Amino acid sequence: METLFGIPQITPIELKAKMDRGEDIFLLDVREPFERDICSIGGTLIPKGSVTERIAEIPKDKEIVVVCRSGARSQAVAIDLVKLHGFTQVSNLAGGVLRWADEIDPSMEKY
Repeated sequence: METLFGIPQITPIELKAKMDRGEDIFLLDVREPFERDICSIGGTLIPKGSVTERIAEIPKDKEIVVVCRSGARSQAVAIDLVKLHGFTQVSNLAGGVLRWADEIDPSMEKY
């Protein structure tokens, strides 16, 4: 798996395969609620600005995949989870929900 600044980058195809296999993944959506209203691939919504105060809601014993619109905010959150909070199983959805829409669900609304 490719890494960016030490964070594994999972592609939408790889994530979909894990989901289809029923793997125990904690999908962390760090977008804003209005963005989630436009489109979603599921998971727990904790906006980027709220992650630190809601850190207890994120399990340390599961694989975490962080998701945003394009992959930039989620990458920043993934770095913080690892470097500041000691999480060890964190990856970033490369390209975010935009790439998910392109590769997995072309009917999904993009913004």
